[in-house]
Amino acid sequence: MSRRVLLGVTGSIAAYKAAELVRLLVRNGDAVTVVMTPAACEFVRPLTFQTLSRNAVYIDQFATPAEWKPEHIALAGSVDLAVIAPASANTIAKLRCGIADNLLTAILLATKAPIAIAPAMNIGMWENPATQENIAILRGRGVRIIEPTEGELACGVHGCGRMAEPAEILSQLETRLPSA
Repeated sequence: MSRRVLLGVTGSIAAYKAAELVRLLVRNGDAVTVVMTPAACEFVRPLTFQTLSRNAVYIDQFATPAEWKPEHIALAGSVDLAVIAPASANTIAKLRCGIADNLLTAILLATKAPIAIAPAMNIGMWENPATQENIAILRGRGVRIIEPTEGELACGVHGCGRMAEPAEILSQLETRLPSA
C-alpha cells in the first residue's frame, strides 16, 4: 500500500530540488499532495508540482474549496507522512512556535502524521543559535531532521546549509519513517 505524503515546499532556492523529490516519491508508489508557501511560488511554479504529482497543488489558506470543508484540517487528516523540503529557517521557526499563518503551517499544526524536514538555508542562518535551538526542540518533539549538507550555497559561500539531495531524502524517509 502506498503512503499518502504531503510535501511542503517553502521559500528557498532549493525548491527546484523538491520537483525531483516529487518525481521520486511518485515513482516509489506514494500518493503526493504538494502544499506550497507563497514564498515557494517565487522560486518554482505550482504547475510543475501539479504535473509531477498528478494532483492539485495547495497554496492559499483562504481559497474557496469546491465543497465546504476546513481545508487545512482535511489535508492534515488525509496524510500518512508530512515532509517539508526545503524547510526554510522561517518555516522551521513557525513550526517550533506553533504559528499557523499560512496553509502549510496550519496543516503541520493540525496533523497527527509524522513530520520530517529537510532544512535549506545560508550557513549563517543554519548556524544561528535560534535556528539550532528550533531544530533541537523540533527533534525533541519527534520531528525527523534530514540534515543539510556542506557545499557551495546559492549565495556563493561554501558551508553547511544545502538541502539534502532528493534521493537521500527518499532514502531517509524509507529507513527512518514507517510505511503505511
